Amino acid sequence: MTEDQVFWGLGLIVALAAGSQVLASRLRIPALIVLLPVGFTAGALTDAVNPERLLGDAFSPLVSLAVAVILYDAGLGLDLERFRAHTRRVVVRLIWLGTLVTLVCATLVARPLLGMSEGAAVMLAAILVVSGPTVVGPLLAFVRPTERLQRILVWEGSLIDPVGAVLGALVFHAVSAGQRAGVGSQLGHFAVSAAVGVVGGVVGTVVVTAALRRLRLGEVLGSTVQLAAVVAVAAGCDVVRDDTGLIAAVLMGLAVANLPGSGVSARRPFFETLVNLIIGLLFVSISATVTPQSLRHVVLPALGLVAFLVLVVRPLIAAASTLGTDLPAGERGFIGWMAPRGIVAAATASTFSAPLVDKGVAGAARILPAVFVVIVATVTLYGLSAAPVARRLGVLRSARSRPLLVGGDPWVVDLGRALRSAGLDVMMWAGREEERTAIRAAGIPLAPGELFAAATGAGAELEGLTDVLLLTGEDDFNALAATNLEGTVEGTVHRLGPPAGSQGVIAPYASGRVLFTPDLTGPELTRRHTEGARVVTHRLEGDVPFPAPHRLLFLIRDDGLLLPVTRTDTPTPRPGDLAVLLTD
Repeated sequence: MTEDQVFWGLGLIVALAAGSQVLASRLRIPALIVLLPVGFTAGALTDAVNPERLLGDAFSPLVSLAVAVILYDAGLGLDLERFRAHTRRVVVRLIWLGTLVTLVCATLVARPLLGMSEGAAVMLAAILVVSGPTVVGPLLAFVRPTERLQRILVWEGSLIDPVGAVLGALVFHAVSAGQRAGVGSQLGHFAVSAAVGVVGGVVGTVVVTAALRRLRLGEVLGSTVQLAAVVAVAAGCDVVRDDTGLIAAVLMGLAVANLPGSGVSARRPFFETLVNLIIGLLFVSISATVTPQSLRHVVLPALGLVAFLVLVVRPLIAAASTLGTDLPAGERGFIGWMAPRGIVAAATASTFSAPLVDKGVAGAARILPAVFVVIVATVTLYGLSAAPVARRLGVLRSARSRPLLVGGDPWVVDLGRALRSAGLDVMMWAGREEERTAIRAAGIPLAPGELFAAATGAGAELEGLTDVLLLTGEDDFNALAATNLEGTVEGTVHRLGPPAGSQGVIAPYASGRVLFTPDLTGPELTRRHTEGARVVTHRLEGDVPFPAPHRLLFLIRDDGLLLPVTRTDTPTPRPGDLAVLLTD
């Protein structure tokens, strides 16, 4: 290909990836539902997006390194403090039982359905053991199941990807050598691969944590060092042994996020943006390599394989993995209805199918199109059905708001007490010990963690917080924390506004959602509370919204939704709403 054609092809892939994700966000559906058919269609209509022609032999290594970055980011989102006994037991079972049962069952079914040789069928089955955070995470964020259920599925998706990738590499080498690709005969090789990945993870963790602790790098350089370290370590591990870099990557992310004083308390926006782009590029590129001709005799058999995996294999794995635990029936059922395949399955299939075809393995040409069909079918099925299934099983989180109030002034404690009396699950954080004592005395739970970590929402999404209200007496702190939080927590972020003519460094110039009318600033609320004003609740009935001259601060709808008064918007009261008022 000419240089102009390469430029055009790469630019088109980036445009299709970004455009597909924007379209999916507007349609409120998982991005993969758009990315895969867009890539397939583009590959069918033009050769410009074929990554094998654009990048040649470099395509496969680039895919492996890109997946390593994705898994590092997934590791950063895993919190060991929440990996408790029952959660740990279920996750461990889901990984080893899921790998074993899927490998055996998918092999037995794929061979007659797809007309494959034993080697090709085992290769396909090894590829399909993975799930992945790239598909599970967005689905769970949309569905919002119970916290423990979300943790189990996120941990499973993040940890089974490197296991499946290494298993796929071992099976590929066994099939290539003409050996019987049984799992038992590969245990020794698997142990060696795991050891290489663990050593690489330790080395990478030492490098990253040392750099972040000693060099005191800023946001940009700190992210750059992490990216360089994970790419270099993953590449080095893959040179020693295929696909062990994925184990090293997820272990690095897990260690860096959980070691005290590592300098990384949560996923950085840089990695979130980078991973989102990588996912789009990989799915468009890989799906573009699947031709319509390759799907001609594969679609129906592959759909039969999907039905077997969804209706038989996954429920069997879930039932065995949750046996003897305290998970209720609804949560067990949802675990049995959540096993989409994602980017690691696509990347592994793209890497290993073509070499097996070249070696003359019967049925190997059907591996990539079959995996493509399984990914499209499972993502579409689970993406469209997960929410109604979760609702039917009763595993959705409560629709009631769960706000975090950051601040400990007396009026803030009074507000927390009023919201709690209204039935909301309120959490608070304050920096000074006397404020924390007052919060405890009011019977309101304190959020764990350091002040700034709690205020900036570290772990907020996993805890299920729906609102963060920054109510400290430091206007600049409120503005800075609101800026850092925007777009990184599950719900909305609001802050107190500075007084008119404030000389603050940040607050007078920061944008974002500012609470209450312009005259109700932090100092004014403190003054009024000191002079006897209190925060009370009042049920609205008839035409009188609330008793004058009280000031409206919040409305709480019948379903527990918390609606604040802001500088730009005042919620419309309805009969039956609970008004949160500041007395005169």
